[in-house]
Amino acid sequence: MRNKLLILLLIFSFILTSGFGCKGADKETQEAMKPVTLNYWRVWDGPDAFAEIIANYKALHPYVNINYRKLRYSEYEKELLEALAEDKGPDILSLHNTWIKKYQSKLASLPPEITMVYPVEKGTIKKEIAQELKTTKSLNFRDLKNNFVDAVYDDVILSVADGETGKTGEKIFGLPLALDTLVMYYNRDLLNNAGIAEPPTYWNEEFQQAVKKLTKQDSSGQIIQSGVALGGSKNIERYSDILSILMMQNGAVMADESGNITFNQIPEALAKEKYSPGLEALRFYTDFSNPAKEVYCWNNNLENSLEMFIAGKLAIFFGYAYHLPTIEARAPKLNFAIAKLPQIEGNLGNINFANYWVEAVSNKSKYINEAWDFVQFATGAEQAKFYLTKTKKPTALRSLVSQQIEDEDISIFASEILTARSWYRGEDANAAELIIGEMIDSTVAGEGKIEEIINLGARRVQQTVIK
Repeated sequence: MRNKLLILLLIFSFILTSGFGCKGADKETQEAMKPVTLNYWRVWDGPDAFAEIIANYKALHPYVNINYRKLRYSEYEKELLEALAEDKGPDILSLHNTWIKKYQSKLASLPPEITMVYPVEKGTIKKEIAQELKTTKSLNFRDLKNNFVDAVYDDVILSVADGETGKTGEKIFGLPLALDTLVMYYNRDLLNNAGIAEPPTYWNEEFQQAVKKLTKQDSSGQIIQSGVALGGSKNIERYSDILSILMMQNGAVMADESGNITFNQIPEALAKEKYSPGLEALRFYTDFSNPAKEVYCWNNNLENSLEMFIAGKLAIFFGYAYHLPTIEARAPKLNFAIAKLPQIEGNLGNINFANYWVEAVSNKSKYINEAWDFVQFATGAEQAKFYLTKTKKPTALRSLVSQQIEDEDISIFASEILTARSWYRGEDANAAELIIGEMIDSTVAGEGKIEEIINLGARRVQQTVIK
């Protein structure tokens, strides 16, 4: 398939540059074949991750050029917002799944159909390449649900009000190339030395006993080896994701269908027991930073959790696939392995945490159709494989999950994809994360009743929610 595309590209490029291509084409087709340049902004991945996809796309549409730009994460949002405000922004942009609603007013939704020029081989005896306008239907809701994992469907479909009728409908605002999941990294040597043959499967007494065995303090009571990175905020990688998944697994409804933040409330299903799953998850999490508890293994004086794991001073670290290259590069001799995220024993099904980016299109782009056509092309299974192979990231496509489960490097991440979930954290996901961190810190410091702390945290996150 790829060789055929490259041959078509060479032939079609010759036709375009020689002037022959337009002779047999009508005016509408000639107009559609005018050169188009799409500017594409992303973080994390360099141009090499997209080289094959872009080459394959140009084989179909040689008149479309794609300028790929990688930006630093620390500068990305600021530069993106400034560029969009000045009408100098990219045509295609990458957004974290928690940012989609925040950027909705700046995005163009996926059009129901797209018309593009395609090279078509014609003739029986004398083969010729002709240019034809073709209109193809875009991905619909059914396709989205069938092709991508559930977390994607829940995140990228947003409500839109019709300016003329005032009626509200739903549209697709982005598609992902990959989807990362939270897993458990563990230090084999530390577990071996503690007599622990396998990493814990559940957040139960066995897990807590393992943490006790794996935590060591010096003569002055200072932690010199931690069993697990739980209980804190600023020095724990993705602390808000870890607490969120504990709440979700425990039965908390993070936000209702209207977008109201409800992780502090008692769900209807647990009303008789008067059990608050969000509150109990917060209590469980912060116990690991409470010196009065047997599981005490963490405090604010410790290094960042990733740094401690790399240094061999942390037994269990919760992280994503994107952490793996860093650990391997900085600690090549570290004897570590990866296991699935622990679950709550007795639950009927597993719940894991999704963390990913989607490719979206700016509503200020002059080439919305072409931009969306490329996004659909790049995120389809045939092309996404090139990106996933280069970057070693877990897929967001159902059809590729079974293949990735057989891949030793990412099998654990891939095995969690179908049960991965996320939740809407309001207009400013970064602000919500800080609020959750302050909620954790206040609980650890004993700054009031835990019920009051979680209720305040939920109210503060609610203030950032767009209705």
